[in-house]
Amino acid sequence: MAATHVAGNSEGGMQDGFAPWPTEWFEPAPTASQKGITRFTQSPYLEGRDLPPVEDRLPDDPVVIQPLGETGTYGGTARITTNEWLTFPNVEAPMTISADMRTILPNLAESWEVSPDGKVVTLHLRSGIRWSDGTPLTSDDYLFSFNDLWLNSEYSPVTDPAIEGAVGVRHDDLAFSYVFAKPNPLFVYRLAQYGNFMVLPKHHYRHFHPTYTNREVLIKRISDLGFISWMAFIEASRRGRLEQSAEAPTLDAHRIVQRDLTRILYERNPYYFKVDPAGQQLPYIDRVDSEIVDSKEVITTMASTGQLDFSAYELRTQDIPLLKLGERGGGIKVHVWTRLHSSDIVIQMNFNAKDPRLAELYWDFRFRKALSIAIDREEMNELIYFGRGTPRQVTAHPSSRFYEPRFATAHTGFDPDEARRLLDELALRDVTGDGLREYPDGSALTITVEYMDWETPKAINMELVESYWRAVGIDLRQKLVDSSLQAARALAGEMQMTLWHADRVTDILFPQSPDFWVPRRTGADMSSWPEWSVWYQTEGRLGIEPPSAMRQLQLWGDELRTTMDEARRVEVGKNILRS
Repeated sequence: MAATHVAGNSEGGMQDGFAPWPTEWFEPAPTASQKGITRFTQSPYLEGRDLPPVEDRLPDDPVVIQPLGETGTYGGTARITTNEWLTFPNVEAPMTISADMRTILPNLAESWEVSPDGKVVTLHLRSGIRWSDGTPLTSDDYLFSFNDLWLNSEYSPVTDPAIEGAVGVRHDDLAFSYVFAKPNPLFVYRLAQYGNFMVLPKHHYRHFHPTYTNREVLIKRISDLGFISWMAFIEASRRGRLEQSAEAPTLDAHRIVQRDLTRILYERNPYYFKVDPAGQQLPYIDRVDSEIVDSKEVITTMASTGQLDFSAYELRTQDIPLLKLGERGGGIKVHVWTRLHSSDIVIQMNFNAKDPRLAELYWDFRFRKALSIAIDREEMNELIYFGRGTPRQVTAHPSSRFYEPRFATAHTGFDPDEARRLLDELALRDVTGDGLREYPDGSALTITVEYMDWETPKAINMELVESYWRAVGIDLRQKLVDSSLQAARALAGEMQMTLWHADRVTDILFPQSPDFWVPRRTGADMSSWPEWSVWYQTEGRLGIEPPSAMRQLQLWGDELRTTMDEARRVEVGKNILRS
């Protein structure tokens, strides 16, 4: 089921209750010189501080961002929770993604090239961008992150296969290349997704890295900070989890100024590199007060009663009635938008389940089809999504060039009689008279689904799925787990069945991570084929060799990521989704 979320944008270029998206959001952002902007202003919040003039803090040719609606005014403190780190604070990456969710646009980098063989990605940074402490951004900052962290065996004991054998090469202060052992043209997609994972201020973190600091000095320095390793310190610091995170410069619109056990306080970055069409240095909001709240229910209550100025990530579809009640009180405004998920629920059967009888059942298409058509998606849409959802199979998002309607509607029609017939055909019959089917040998057939109830309304969906499957004789048991247990049991192949949400289904994400369809990885979000994935990752040294059909998917997955022919990429992607 593709569903709705609360507080955000809609996929169709129009926000619920807002003006249409500006055309500028679909194109490379213009610069001040292109717009004829020669005069720049700053927020009064910065007046009286010992800072250079605003024009000296901006890059040589600032990026101009078109606001939604009208030009904003400075001031205010935004109240959010730390759960919104993916939605409210901006994260500045080398490139960014167009509002069409398929086009890569310049950001910190003004241009880039990919070599004809796909093995070299070269970036050219904008001139004059500075970290929040005023230090210039250079190639060295990117190469520090890539060579000294990503490729460092202490910091990254297991190298990402996509960058194994790679190296970052400096050309000058503003130009550098990522050089790969194998074609990696989709690395530019990563450069548009990840912010401080791609770049960290070398001038700051070099004091916590053994390549640049004497090991004995480093050990004492890290120990004095309460850490047992430099790797743990850098990881926690860059994620904003420490009091010391306030000391780390940033490229984002707001910088951390205080961090304790209850909240993170941010203030505007005086060196932020973007302006609006009036020449006002962004952001508009001066401060952000981000409270640490672990309970989804508390967050929903805070949002519905106007205690937060923005909330989205932890709000769920089932929260809409309460939020709408708060809206009627006049304290908040609720915007409902369509998520960029193709489905809220991805039911993952473990094809390598420890019980060989269950693994054999999962592999049989008739069983999978029976479970799918036993689900009444139209009823779920009315009961859970207020009729605003779209019944859909797990596939690419409709905005994607990989999408085909027949992929989305395959085996989604509600037909419990046909489901029962298919299960009978598999010799799964109720031999005890309790309405539930047993294996052909008469032993109990019980499936346990373990999952985290987060981001999408998984638990209330699965309550209905459990009832639908029970109606055709399948005994499903549910078990909620936390994130650590989900990851551990997934990696160990212990879960018979688990759930995720189809969140990597756009033109940018699907080619990089076709993991809902291709057995190449196992993790908290993917547990359909742990043994086949290990076989793939170790090139056959460990794990179990997959059947030929699954092996073909692995080969297509490799081609999807490495081909330089875009038409072939689409063809291969559709082959994967069709399988």
